[in-house]
Amino acid sequence: MTEPREQRRLAAILAADVVGYSRLMGLDEGGTMAALRVRWKDVLIPAVAQHRGRVVKVMGDGVLVEFASAVDAVECAVAVQTGFGAANENVREDRRIALRIGINLGDVIVQGGDIYGDGVNIAARLESLADPGGICVSAKVHVEVQGKVNVAFIDLGEREMKNIPLPQQVFSISTASSTAQPPPSPADPAMGLPPRPDKPSIAVLAFENMSGDPTQEYFSDSITEDIITELSRFRELFVIARNSSFSYKGKSTKVQEIGHGLGVSYVVEGSVRRAGKRVRVTVQLVETETGNHVWAERYDREMEDIFDLQDEITRTIVAVLPLRLQGVLVERTRKKPSQHLSAYECFLQALWLSDKTSGNGAKSLDLLAKAIAIDPNFAQAHALKASIIAYSVFTFSPIGADPTIAALKSITTALSLGDSDPFVHGNAGHVYMVCGEHDLAQVHSDRALALNPNDFNALIEQGIQMNYSGNPAAAVEHLHRALAHDPLAPDHQYECLAEANYMAGNYVEAARIYERWRNPPAHTYTHLAACYAQLDRMDDSRRAAMFFESARPRESDFGFYAMAHARICKRTEDAEHWLDGYRKAGLLP
Repeated sequence: MTEPREQRRLAAILAADVVGYSRLMGLDEGGTMAALRVRWKDVLIPAVAQHRGRVVKVMGDGVLVEFASAVDAVECAVAVQTGFGAANENVREDRRIALRIGINLGDVIVQGGDIYGDGVNIAARLESLADPGGICVSAKVHVEVQGKVNVAFIDLGEREMKNIPLPQQVFSISTASSTAQPPPSPADPAMGLPPRPDKPSIAVLAFENMSGDPTQEYFSDSITEDIITELSRFRELFVIARNSSFSYKGKSTKVQEIGHGLGVSYVVEGSVRRAGKRVRVTVQLVETETGNHVWAERYDREMEDIFDLQDEITRTIVAVLPLRLQGVLVERTRKKPSQHLSAYECFLQALWLSDKTSGNGAKSLDLLAKAIAIDPNFAQAHALKASIIAYSVFTFSPIGADPTIAALKSITTALSLGDSDPFVHGNAGHVYMVCGEHDLAQVHSDRALALNPNDFNALIEQGIQMNYSGNPAAAVEHLHRALAHDPLAPDHQYECLAEANYMAGNYVEAARIYERWRNPPAHTYTHLAACYAQLDRMDDSRRAAMFFESARPRESDFGFYAMAHARICKRTEDAEHWLDGYRKAGLLP
């Protein structure tokens, strides 16, 4: 009689295990078992059912689940880790129940209700590689789900696995960026977060304001921003941009999760306590993989010493980083923007305001006027003033009949005072482009990047220059790389990528970026209307135009905006490309 052929099928397998189960049982066997039963009942079982999975078996401290879809498996794992994290919020740290989860996609042998084979074994090995509260997946799972789930992947490279003949490519998933709202478009739409770079990578988290005065928030933020700026000068470092680092502000997130979420090896965190004329800054450098504190220090200084303090912190952080930077001290290369702290504080507040929304332009200019009155030679204040005035042509509330005249005057002053300052040159590139001086814009954009090669704004500005100088395809590629420095960038940072895609004829991709923008400013609806019109989606185009009409100031002049937009295009055909989209959308006659 012929032996029945063994049953096989392709499945996504999720293996989960409780971290430190023996220790928890030793502390409180009954309490641990009761708490774990509640977690299985209230978190795991509902998540599996919601994502169409099947619990194969529960093994005390572990569970094996089968899915027909890798997407369902990943989304279930994220839901389970999120649920376990929420359940741990009010539990003592030594009694918290955390899971490690591994997911593989492979062939399994089915016997009765159980499953066996390498597909299952690899899932179990992946689970053992995951951090507490983390998820590791195989390359097969990564290929299957990339672009289909709102999670961030980190490539952990190939790993040897017990009883598995060949090394396996392993990816970890950051549950920190996969909960709540979906993240902004990643640097590569087809991928998650970029893999950790092959050089020391660092994120400087927003320093905590310990002054007890919320109005001093800008000051602690500025300390953080200066450290980011100084670290960004070094080609040996991959420095995460401000927006991504600040996304963790006010949250209690483990450094391991931040390391996975941002793809960094080190995190700098600290606090600022300001009292009268004195300031105390505490700072520490943490290795994200282990959570070990590499270095910590406290600084008590008079406010007059604030610039030396910032230099000292930066110099020390870079000095203690391993590998290429061992024994290297940072030379003080930054020219102090102002010898008058009161002027500098006005500038910082103006910068802080201008970073929030274009609607704060007038308030920022008032603060900059005070800074310049105190210190007429404050180059950065003149540069920021020029940039805000120039950008006002796109806000439907232009400053003056022709903002470019005042903007050019201010940027000329700034350059005469700060020719070696990357901030000044970056803003000069922006101002000259708005004014239609494309060659000058390119010169200053390149100069800014040469002075600070890792500066996020300089990288973005270079991509914008490429786009509006007639090379949108190269701009798209460059901007993807630039946005890798800011994996959690806010929606508005992706506008330049949408514009480059439009100019390259990638209307579907451009529209996708605009569509994902939460609470967009009025002008983005005109760009979206143009995208839809070029795709002959006229109902969608008219709808976007209606949104624009309801959002823009009542007496604003779209014709002025359209001409300003056309002026930043170096080539006539590119200007006409935008105007053609606006005409097709019915926004221009």
